[in-house]
Amino acid sequence: MGEFELLGKKNRERYLRIVTPAGNFFARIGVHPNVLSVTGLILSIVAGLFYAMGHFFWGGCVVILAGTCDVLDGLLARQTGKASRFGAFFDSTLDRFGEVFIFMGLAWYFSGGGIFFGQVLNPSPHARSPLAVVFIILAIAGSFMVSYTRARAEGLGVDCKVGLMQRPERITLLILGSLLGGIPVVGIAIIKVTLIVLAVLTNITALQRMVFVKKALLRETESP
Repeated sequence: MGEFELLGKKNRERYLRIVTPAGNFFARIGVHPNVLSVTGLILSIVAGLFYAMGHFFWGGCVVILAGTCDVLDGLLARQTGKASRFGAFFDSTLDRFGEVFIFMGLAWYFSGGGIFFGQVLNPSPHARSPLAVVFIILAIAGSFMVSYTRARAEGLGVDCKVGLMQRPERITLLILGSLLGGIPVVGIAIIKVTLIVLAVLTNITALQRMVFVKKALLRETESP
């Protein structure tokens, strides 16, 4: 099983070309890559708050910024010679926290919300959807298992970057669903469909990686 990515290598390279000038700018002014990693986490928290209030469109806009920071920190680290194993670990860890805050905001909204710091975050009477919360939990589990299976595979000496719903694909799908989620009347349905797709495909990706690693380890065992 070779690498399979929904976005495709060419699309990723095209996006890198778009954001490279920003990386060059940050390199010139001396921004440390970890600053961008932390900024990405802060933006993810802000996005989660927007989702909790039911402002899906603005949540998606902030996720775009957070995702851009996630790309730029690695790019900046390579450009400035500050790439390190701890930096990669730090970035990956903050990414996981960022996903938690984003999904937490969505879960808050679809659980019916309530009072937060004295403000009603989601006044919509149609917000409550226990089934949506279930899919959010499955999406969180799937997202974490995608990351865990890769990390565990690398610990066994297997480079595992296969699967339908890797992090760039997850972020892209969430952004698209969020932007369309701002459409009146049908927006909530679009968000729910997005969550279902995320829940299903992230867990399928984890299974794909399990199969890939099994085959890779079997080949190593069978090789002379």
